[in-house]
Amino acid sequence: MWHVMGSKGCGSVLAEAALTLANVPFDREEVDYEHPSAALLAKNPLGQVPTLVAPDGGVMTESAAIVLHLDELYPEATLLPPKGTAERRDALRWLVFFVAAVYPTWTYGDDTAKWVGDAGGRLRESTEAHRKKLWGQIESAAKGPWFLGQTRSMLDVYICTMTRWRPQRPWFQANTPKLFAIARALDDDPALAPLWKANFD
Repeated sequence: MWHVMGSKGCGSVLAEAALTLANVPFDREEVDYEHPSAALLAKNPLGQVPTLVAPDGGVMTESAAIVLHLDELYPEATLLPPKGTAERRDALRWLVFFVAAVYPTWTYGDDTAKWVGDAGGRLRESTEAHRKKLWGQIESAAKGPWFLGQTRSMLDVYICTMTRWRPQRPWFQANTPKLFAIARALDDDPALAPLWKANFD
């Protein structure tokens, strides 16, 4: 069984969602990523979540790597479009965009004192403004009804998760209606609704 080390309401929900959609059993351990335990640091020296331990004892970190690996193991779950398709190409581009461009705005903006000490106010403002620009770019690329078009993928799970974080849903409703619609459509998904409740209620 897969073992997930995660924190409520954080990026670990992405790995949990991928496992859930792939119908893969897993257990979960709540950890404090702000004050990582020795057990978490032993698996992931960055002390970040998600950190997964595979059934064979191997460790997986980085949500995009986890999604790609699970897609290889369980292609029938269609976490991503089939290999060799234009949709797959687009999915890979935007999957990496989410984790390489958007996610760091929280990494550096959430706890600014960690990076720049007392100058954190300006960093918080700049990361917030930059994030909104990135969301505008993502909105312009969304095809509807799902991000890639007619087929749901893990990109929609990223959108549903990340729109719960700053600047939060009212901003998305007003400024990125396609992304807001995607998020709302997944809110009540029978497979994922218990996961949203456990992480965000």
